[in-house]
Amino acid sequence: MDDVKIGEILLPGDDYTQDRREKQVRAKFWPTLKRAVKFVPFSRDLVAAYYCAVDPKTPTRVRGVLLAALAYFVLPFDLIPDMFVMVGFTDDVAVLAAALRMVQGHIADRHYDAADQMLTDNPDVGKAPA
Repeated sequence: MDDVKIGEILLPGDDYTQDRREKQVRAKFWPTLKRAVKFVPFSRDLVAAYYCAVDPKTPTRVRGVLLAALAYFVLPFDLIPDMFVMVGFTDDVAVLAAALRMVQGHIADRHYDAADQMLTDNPDVGKAPA
């Protein structure tokens, strides 16, 4: 997967695109994370990115980049299908890592605190917090 392709995936999109992605991410993030947690070496960062993406205080462009990466993670149509368990999440990891690098200054302590709380309260990682 080259940088040009990742760059295309991480385009923030317009308001309609961001709204659509946010609905997809909210609906599918937790079950996908539960399946992928063994293959994503930075699960805490990923959960913090989720909280940053759904935080209305996060700048629109940052939300757009994170929602694009998270939508790629949760949607079944990507370059390497996730059903190929060991390699299926490698492209997702590359996209997520690139997104995290792009917005690292915007994922705040409150997002990491929420991630830590969720991971502590939900060791099975699949349940969305109440």
